[in-house]
Amino acid sequence: MASKALLFTVGYFFYLFSYAAVLANGGGIQTLAEEANSTASIFTPMEMPTFNGAVSDCTFPNSDPIKFDGNPKVKPNLVLNLKHRSAGKQINPSDSVAASTAKDLSRIHTLQSRILNKKINNKPTADHQNPTSAATVPENSTSGEFSGQLMATLESGVSLGSGEYFMDVFIGTPPKHFSLILDTGSDLNWIQCLPCHDCFEQSGPHYNPEKSNSYKNITCSDPRCHLVSPPSPPALPCKTIDQTCPYYYWYGDSSNTTGDFALETFTVNLTNPSNGKPEFKKVENVMFGCGHWNRGLFHGASGLLGLGRGPLSFSSQLQSLYGHSFSYCLVDRNSNSSVTSKLIFGEDEKLLKHPFLNFTTLIIGKEESAPVDTFYYVQIKSIIVGGEVMNIPEETWVLSSEGSGGTIVDSGTTLSYFADPAYKIIKEGFLRKVKGYPIVDDFPILDPCYNVSGVVGELELPSFGIVFGDGAVWNFPVENYFIKLEPDDVVCLAMLGTPRSGLSIIGNYQQQNFHIMYDTKRSRLGFAPTKCADM
Repeated sequence: MASKALLFTVGYFFYLFSYAAVLANGGGIQTLAEEANSTASIFTPMEMPTFNGAVSDCTFPNSDPIKFDGNPKVKPNLVLNLKHRSAGKQINPSDSVAASTAKDLSRIHTLQSRILNKKINNKPTADHQNPTSAATVPENSTSGEFSGQLMATLESGVSLGSGEYFMDVFIGTPPKHFSLILDTGSDLNWIQCLPCHDCFEQSGPHYNPEKSNSYKNITCSDPRCHLVSPPSPPALPCKTIDQTCPYYYWYGDSSNTTGDFALETFTVNLTNPSNGKPEFKKVENVMFGCGHWNRGLFHGASGLLGLGRGPLSFSSQLQSLYGHSFSYCLVDRNSNSSVTSKLIFGEDEKLLKHPFLNFTTLIIGKEESAPVDTFYYVQIKSIIVGGEVMNIPEETWVLSSEGSGGTIVDSGTTLSYFADPAYKIIKEGFLRKVKGYPIVDDFPILDPCYNVSGVVGELELPSFGIVFGDGAVWNFPVENYFIKLEPDDVVCLAMLGTPRSGLSIIGNYQQQNFHIMYDTKRSRLGFAPTKCADM
């Protein structure tokens, strides 16, 4: 257990060092091609009882019908298991460090670049096209066995040198297994496809559309084709109406994917809430990118599953079936291999009854503002360290009409980042209030760090909480904002800064052992302290 913890924390430290160096050198931000979004999917039964359904608020002429195999009077939930990828694996620390450094730094560039692109272009993207759709119920629908939850298995990307979480998905007919990065900061679902003209290294074989009976191209004449950005060479833009719709999705740095926009059947591994046994559900006609040119530091994954606010994301494509909310609960990264995190589509009744569930508002912006249509923005009012409200200027937290500033909750970023001067003030607050532990001066990455050798029992460190503009308060346990290096007996503050007017991010390390709910219909973020391993 100690070796796993060391591997994880060392990877984070190198990431932080690299990111700090880029900020010090004024790391550049590139502009971003427009992103696309939107539309329809269907759930159909396999050999076992299953759900059938599809996307909400998105319909197109001559598009495939949307079906739901379940109780038409009750909107179900879908609960999937999220397994810790690093459990039971031994990985060279230097390899993990190098990969983690590059990927996490790339992530920061990605988010900032997308915001900058929105600011420069100052116009709505394809995300704002808002077609509508309705679901239909087959005559043979039954109530089914499930309590209305779809729960997926998530794996931490630690063992692959990545801070993201992964979900096991079976794609095509017959279904083939792939691991996709779960990302609340983007919308497009995509996977590396054969022929793979320019692809990054992944674990396992590439997806072959010719071997799948359920793969269907979206043509250039299909209205859905206008929801993705056209590519640049070597891929070709639409020239004839019968041509397969090409797409291009750029993440703001060297990461991008180009290929064919298509429909396919996704099969997800879920847990039956009634007996805890694993089962599988099919999702038909999921819009996704079949990527033939893919570049980026995706660390062994086969592609990406988007959970952003745009209608093209996987969560949006399930809205007519499971409603406008999803949630996840991320276990401690040092948990053993038998413990899984959970991803839930639809409202979770246990969460809604949680005595310590709290909500804060998700910010809805104007079309010309920052990419609120993809990111999940919250409004911070103040930070509390050791019971003291930090004297941070209010404008530090403002999301401007031009897209600068603001705070997002993000599953794809590891640690938390706060824009200057907030980060410096927070750090100074901890320096004043931590007593009894010697400062480690020669640790060059995180700051401050403390020597806790010989300490028996729990560490006595200042509390940390976030107060939101609507009055909600999010208090965190020490292990969510301090990282302990074992066996070196050193603990460090697990936060870094971004430039003034930059983006603040509440990352997944700070979210562990909280049940996090994204409710887009009510425009709110829910959070409740939860022993995620017990879900």
